[in-house]
Amino acid sequence: MDKVRLAATKILYDVATNGAYSNVALAQMLRQEKFSDLDRKFCTELVYGPIKAGESLDWKISKYLSRPLAKVDEKILAVLRVGMYQIFFLDRVPNSAAVNESVELSKKFCGLGASKFVNAVLRSAVREPSKSDFPTGDDLKSLALKNFHPLWLVKLFAEEFGLDETKKILEFDNTEPPLCLRVNFLKTTREKILDALKNFGVQAELSILAPEGIICKGHGSLDKFQPLRNGLCQVQDESSMTAARILNPQAGEFVIDCCAAPGGKSTHLAELMQNRGRIIAADIYETKLEHVKQNAARLGIKIIEPLLIDACQIGEKFPTQVDKVLVDAPCSGLGVLRRKADIRWKKNPDELKDLPALQEKILSSAAKTLKPGGILLYSTCTIVKRENQDIVEKFLAAHENFRLVEMKTLLPHATNTDGFFSAKLIKNF
Repeated sequence: MDKVRLAATKILYDVATNGAYSNVALAQMLRQEKFSDLDRKFCTELVYGPIKAGESLDWKISKYLSRPLAKVDEKILAVLRVGMYQIFFLDRVPNSAAVNESVELSKKFCGLGASKFVNAVLRSAVREPSKSDFPTGDDLKSLALKNFHPLWLVKLFAEEFGLDETKKILEFDNTEPPLCLRVNFLKTTREKILDALKNFGVQAELSILAPEGIICKGHGSLDKFQPLRNGLCQVQDESSMTAARILNPQAGEFVIDCCAAPGGKSTHLAELMQNRGRIIAADIYETKLEHVKQNAARLGIKIIEPLLIDACQIGEKFPTQVDKVLVDAPCSGLGVLRRKADIRWKKNPDELKDLPALQEKILSSAAKTLKPGGILLYSTCTIVKRENQDIVEKFLAAHENFRLVEMKTLLPHATNTDGFFSAKLIKNF
C-alpha cells in the first residue's frame, strides 16, 4: 500500500473531522515521514488538491453514489476524495493506479468491508466520467463548481467586482503560489541570498513589488536552507512586505503592531528601524507570541517586546505615546485563497458580517495610542470593501483629527501576489 496516499488520506480525515489546519497537519506529516522530494510534492498535491476542490469534488463523488453523501462514513469519504481527485484532476496518474491504490488503502484505513464500496464507486467514475461533468455556462453556480469556490463567495465577488473580474479572481485562486522570502537587510543582501538559493538548487528571482523580496519557484523543502535557519531571511509574501514599507518607521521611534503574531510584519518593521527604537508586538494568543519571540531571536532583532493584550484595549495601555501603529486586522482572508486552500470552505457569510465591528473597534483603539502627527496603517489580506474601504470611511467620519494619506488594494490576479489592502492615515492633532 502506498504510504504517500495513506498520509494524505489521514490528513484529509483529520481536517474534515477534527478541524485540523491542513498546512500544519501536512507539515507535521512531512517531517514525520522520510519522503523523497517527488513524494513530498505528490503528498502535498493529494492534500491541497482535494481540499481546494472541496464541495466541487464532493459534487462529483455524489454523482456515483446510491446514497446521500452525508450518509457515507468520513473515513471512506477521505479515501474517495483522494481517489476521485486523481481520476479527474491528475492526468499523470493512470486511472487503474488511482482505483487499485484506493481499494488497498480502504482496506487499511477503513476496514475490509469498505473496499468493495470504494472499488465500485471509483470504477463507475472511470467508466462514466461524463456523468459528473460540471455544467457549462457563465451562471454563478457553474462558475462556483468549475472554479472550486462556494456559491455565496462567487456571488459576493460578482456583486463587488463584476463577472469578468470575478472569473479572473477565481482562476487565480486555483494557481500554485510561490514561496516568497524577505531578506534580512540587517545581516545580508538580496544578491547573496539569491546566489545561495541557486546553489541550493532553487529557481528564484527578485521581487519587483518588495525591495526585500525574493520569489522562489520550483523548490523542494527549504527546511535545510541554512540562510533561512540562520535568520538571514524570513518567509513572507511580497504583498505583505509592503505594509512595513508604507508605514515607513524610523530608527529610534516607538511603534506598535497591534495584531502581531507570528511576527512577520513586526520583524520587518524592526529591520527598517535598523534594530533601534521600540516595538510592541501585541496579540491575544500567548502561544502565537512565542512564535514572535522565536522569529525575532532567529533574525537577530532585539527591539521587539511581545505583549499579551486584546488589541481593543491597546489605546488604554499606551494613550498618545506612539509614533506609528500598524493594525493588520483580523479579516476574512479572501485575498489569500490561493495560498490557504481551506479558507474558502471554512468561511461563511455570517462571519463576514461580524468582522467589521471588530475591525472598527481595534482601529479606534489603536488610534488612541498615537501622538499628534503620528501615523496609523490599517491593513488586511482581504479584498472586499466591507472590511477595507468601508471601515476606513467610517473611521474617518468618526475621527475628524485624522486624514487619509493613501489607500490601495492589491487584487491578486492583477498583481500576481496575495490580495492585500492598506490605508495610511495621519493624526493631525
